[in-house]
Amino acid sequence: MEQLIAGYRRFRAAKWPERRALFERLADAGQRPRALVVACVDSRVDPAMIFDAAPGELLTVRNVANLVPPYAPDGAHHSTSAALEFGVRALEVGDLIVLGHAMCGGIRALLGGPAAGPTDFVADWMAIAAPARERALRCTPAGDDAQAACEREAVRLSLDNLRTFPWIAERVGDGRLRLHGARFDIRSGLLELLKPDGSFAPA
Repeated sequence: MEQLIAGYRRFRAAKWPERRALFERLADAGQRPRALVVACVDSRVDPAMIFDAAPGELLTVRNVANLVPPYAPDGAHHSTSAALEFGVRALEVGDLIVLGHAMCGGIRALLGGPAAGPTDFVADWMAIAAPARERALRCTPAGDDAQAACEREAVRLSLDNLRTFPWIAERVGDGRLRLHGARFDIRSGLLELLKPDGSFAPA
């Protein structure tokens, strides 16, 4: 915690003065983010840094393996779905991005089974991506990287699940909302974007 407080003090001394006017505008006018990003909780993948975004530009939802569950309005707790509803229906973002990444631990557990340790929630959560696992294992040519293939399939699956939300499908249909898929490679820094033909290509 001491290192975090030291970082805050550096921010307050060096960066806050130059960003004070921006934060005051955000406080007075409220937020109007241009995009909503569904990203992984992995500490190495920071959407604001990857997209070089300023405070107020991105609404970010982070969970294990950047998954979107299917639309299921029931009595259970749905933090990702609630954040999507807030971003899409209340803030009216124009772009919604599912951002996967290389070396995802959730995807690794999905492919090979979880490592020893607590499994109260992660296993059930990762079950959302079971169809992505099946597609990756079925369609990945011999010798190719099943991990990378499954990371890409999980992005495609989350995009499919987004379309099960009626208020997302409606906005996509009339052009108010655009859906995007992407995958960030931690080692190389390369960002791949999902193309209309279903393939990924460097941005």
